[in-house]
Amino acid sequence: QVQLVESGGGLVQAGGSLRLSCAASGRTFSSTNMGWFRQAPGKEREFVSRISWDGISTNYADSVKGRFTISRDNAEKTVYLRMNSLKPEDTALYYCAATYSSSNYYDTRSYKYWGQGTQVTVSS
Repeated sequence: QVQLVESGGGLVQAGGSLRLSCAASGRTFSSTNMGWFRQAPGKEREFVSRISWDGISTNYADSVKGRFTISRDNAEKTVYLRMNSLKPEDTALYYCAATYSSSNYYDTRSYKYWGQGTQVTVSS
C-alpha cells in the first residue's frame, strides 16, 4: 500500500518555475516506479513524466521535454517535478502516481496508487 500527497502547486506567471513534491508513505516506495500526470479542465488526464524505482530511467512527454525534470529521493520517500519556463498551457491539476509495473508508463491504467493532485496555474 502506498499513500501519496502532492504539494508545491500555485499561481505563477508564464516563464516562471515551480517545484512539485509528492510525499509517499508505505514500506514499498523504493520499489515503485513513479509518474506525474496532469489534467486540465475538460480534458483527459495526460502523462507528463516518469521515473524508475532506482531513479536511473526517466521519460517525458514531448510537450514538457527540456523544461521539466523529474527526480526522487528514496530515503525521503519523495518524488519531485521541477518545472521551468512554464506556459499557460501547463495549467492543470497535477497528480503523482505509483506503479510496480515498468511497462506502459504513459498509461494511467498502469498506475495503482494516486494522490489527490495539486493545482498549477500559469498566467500569461
